[in-house]
Amino acid sequence: MSLNSAAQSLVSLAEAGHGGGQHESLSPYLTGGSALFILLLLLWITTRFNRDR
Repeated sequence: MSLNSAAQSLVSLAEAGHGGGQHESLSPYLTGGSALFILLLLLWITTRFNRDR
């Protein structure tokens, strides 16, 4: 498969699903806030277990 045909197939795949792609019940603020909370929780857990310092 050449690079050109691969790019064309990816473009056609992307155009097929251009109907929005977002579920109506998903709030971007809730999703982003949840992701931030989870990452901060993981950072806190990591620093609690890192007793080498």
